[in-house]
Amino acid sequence: MEYFISPTKGRLSFDEVFNDMINYVQEQPESDYKIIIGTDSQYSQDNTCFVTAIIVHRIGKGARYYYAREWEFMGKSLRQRIFYETSRSLALASWVTERLAENGHADLNVEIHLDVGVNGLTRDLIREVTGMVVGSGFDARIKPDSYGASKVADKFTK
Repeated sequence: MEYFISPTKGRLSFDEVFNDMINYVQEQPESDYKIIIGTDSQYSQDNTCFVTAIIVHRIGKGARYYYAREWEFMGKSLRQRIFYETSRSLALASWVTERLAENGHADLNVEIHLDVGVNGLTRDLIREVTGMVVGSGFDARIKPDSYGASKVADKFTK
C-alpha cells in the first residue's frame, strides 16, 4: 500500500499513520485499545477496488481510522476476492504488529475483520478465511462483528 488516507489529516505514509496511531494511544494511555484491520472490495467490469482500513479503537471512547484504496484487475470470483481481501489484511496486520513490537507496544491487540458472514454468499468461506487469520496468530471477526471491513472499508469502495 503506497499511502493511506485519514479523514482528518489527509494523505499519509505508513510511517505517518503509525506515528499518529501511537500518539493517539499515548493521549490516553490508561484506556483500553484495539487495533482493527479489515479489507473490502467492490467488483466492476474493468477492475476491482480494494480498500484496507486500520482502525484504532479506544474502547468506549471513540476511534481513529485510516484507509488505503487500490484498484486491481481481478475476475468475478467472489471466493478469489475474499481470499485476496484476507491476505491483504493479514499482510498489513503483520506489518503493524511488527512495528508495534519494535516500539514497545506489543501489548496492543490486533484483530482482523473479515467481510464474510453466515447469512450471505460468503458463508461457505468462513472456516477457511478465519482459519487463515487464526493460524497467523490474529483474532478474526465475521459479520455482524466485522465492522472494520463491512462498515469502514466498505464505505470507501464505492
